[in-house]
Amino acid sequence: MNAISTKNAPAAIGPYSQAIEANGTVFVSGQLPIDPATGEFAEGGIKALARQSLTNIKNILAEAGLTMNNVCKVTVLLADINDFAAVNEVYAEFFEAPYPARSAFAVAALPKGAAIEIEAIAAR
Repeated sequence: MNAISTKNAPAAIGPYSQAIEANGTVFVSGQLPIDPATGEFAEGGIKALARQSLTNIKNILAEAGLTMNNVCKVTVLLADINDFAAVNEVYAEFFEAPYPARSAFAVAALPKGAAIEIEAIAAR
């Protein structure tokens, strides 16, 4: 296994890696909508937050030499399922057909009181 880390995404807030590569597959840890330049949540509504989480994923994948086109599976965790349609609009800015497989869940709470967290699995 190989740990992947970049300053272009927020540092891990616990005992985990930003991403791990194993056998050509890159597992990106859940990304909160934290702007790595400020250490704070992106400003704006759910669209700005989703965009930041996806940008963090994009930057981690870039560190591994991959793009969003390498993503096979995405998991979206939402504090409010009513944000689903707005997140889909932003999601479409980052992915194109054939779209990755995806799951989306409403959860009771996310770390740091976040409204969204997104994780991804990519393959070489």
